[in-house]
Amino acid sequence: MLPNRAFLCMLVMALLSPLADAQQALRIQSLQRCGDLLASEKQDWCLRVRGLGEKLPRLRLGDDTLPSSAVQRNGDSLRLQLSRNEHRSAPLWLEDGSRVSNPVWLSLNGSHVLAAGPDEVAKNMDGLTTYLDLISLLIEESHDGLEEARRLAQKYDAEVVGAIPPLNVYQLRLPVKNLTERDALVLRIGNETSVDAVVVEESAPERGEESEGARKPARKPEKNSEEWAANRFMDAVNYYQRRIPAGDSPIEAERIRVGVIERNVDFDAPDFADYLGACPDGKPRTCLYARDADEPDNHGSTVAGILAAHWDKGGNTGFLRGLDKASKGFEVIVERNSDAGITANIAASVNLVEDGVRVLNWSWGIHRVGTRNVEGDEIDSLVRSNIAMSGYEELLEEFFLWLRNEHPDVLVINSAGNGSSYSGRDEYRLPSSFITEQLLVVGGHQRSKKDEVEIDDPSYVVKRDSSNVDMRVDITAAACAQASTHEADVTGDVHCGTSYATPLVTGVVAAMLSINPDLQPEQVRMLLRRSAMTIGGEYDFEPMDAEDLTAPILPSERNYELSDKDVGRSARLDMQKALDLAVQSRDRVR
Repeated sequence: MLPNRAFLCMLVMALLSPLADAQQALRIQSLQRCGDLLASEKQDWCLRVRGLGEKLPRLRLGDDTLPSSAVQRNGDSLRLQLSRNEHRSAPLWLEDGSRVSNPVWLSLNGSHVLAAGPDEVAKNMDGLTTYLDLISLLIEESHDGLEEARRLAQKYDAEVVGAIPPLNVYQLRLPVKNLTERDALVLRIGNETSVDAVVVEESAPERGEESEGARKPARKPEKNSEEWAANRFMDAVNYYQRRIPAGDSPIEAERIRVGVIERNVDFDAPDFADYLGACPDGKPRTCLYARDADEPDNHGSTVAGILAAHWDKGGNTGFLRGLDKASKGFEVIVERNSDAGITANIAASVNLVEDGVRVLNWSWGIHRVGTRNVEGDEIDSLVRSNIAMSGYEELLEEFFLWLRNEHPDVLVINSAGNGSSYSGRDEYRLPSSFITEQLLVVGGHQRSKKDEVEIDDPSYVVKRDSSNVDMRVDITAAACAQASTHEADVTGDVHCGTSYATPLVTGVVAAMLSINPDLQPEQVRMLLRRSAMTIGGEYDFEPMDAEDLTAPILPSERNYELSDKDVGRSARLDMQKALDLAVQSRDRVR
């Protein structure tokens, strides 16, 4: 009997196993260009997919269904070949019967760079992980970038493997075996008259490496309400829902595309579970496109969740999702191109801007080795060497010059950083130190211990100790949010940092542009600061060394009928008032 029973159990398990596999969630975990990254007309794309069954799923790219002849399979990996003449940038997802995957944004633009593998990095003298044989060249604009990059590659026995063509940036693989050989070759190539700068990437694939630090707040908020009340989060949602469709002069809102430079989002979390498959066409609904993450409390899920998480399903609450029905919807694209550090962030940003993104969320930043905080102590996280920072500075400068010349209506929202340091000193931190109308820098605050004060009282919040400061910071927002979880109706751990203040500003800027798409970056900054509440104590003397949390509010940034008691203080985001000023700006013009 026992052998028969054992055989019966094995038979049942064998029968149930395919059924269990068939019910496994279908998720796109990775999507990257592969093959020849310089090919423009015919592009190869490689996917890594969890939950593939025996049958090849149907692949959808926007409105198109890709033919099976365009797809090759190898285990849990798929390889696509697409023609730019036949397709356009769009979300890609898989369909296998009743199972539908997460949608991932596939950009057919030409900016793509390679990440180094584990055997292609080394430790430099600063103890930082640096790319060994991959560098990027910023070619002088008077030269044809690709032609010159190929000439230099032939001269130095290298290979052109990646590119950001709009910036005249080309990635080379060098014939080197150690850092001594690399540095010698970098020096020689950098002296070429056609080379404006050499970008040496310092990055590593550790979790959240480009993210801001996370620390616990002074007190734990209940579903973010206490922290976000300081920025009138719910007031802003209610105002938009009431005013846009039903005001004295109803507003026909515009659909706005938002880019979030992050790795991935966990679509198994209740916060994001209803974003699978196609975004409802023609319906006023927020859409989210991202690669799938393994854990719900990762950096990308928290940042994207502040914009797009489903309400009352989990730990987070998405501001833009709260505007559904009243808005025409928002497209939130989470994209990072590859794990090639800052160079990949810029490549992804260029592609997204060319795909129509109006607002970019950059919840990342880096400090130079040796940077000291306001206390005089050296910062030991998110640091890069002098040689890397020099290249990044040139790369970022070229990006913002391109943005100003080709896409002057795009605004980048950047976190100030969590080093308790100075955000505006270019010898210390990038990219927040850049002075341009198209970069808005966000600092972080948290709820004070004073309970008996009104929301608009400057003492309602206090500067978060870890937030970077100074005149370059344009505005502050709540720095603490709760992470998503895999359990419905359960709030996650509190995550804090300027990373999470930044999407609050990104969300309200996207909403302002949906109300008045004619707003230019300098006008958006003006309206945000004009509408801002204040933060900070009263001083007999101005703070030393520009240690204000933000640039102080000027009389010219206030309407004269308002009280001037807050002039000179730091700016605190008022989401509801910012939307109201966006409506007024639209009405004045039209």
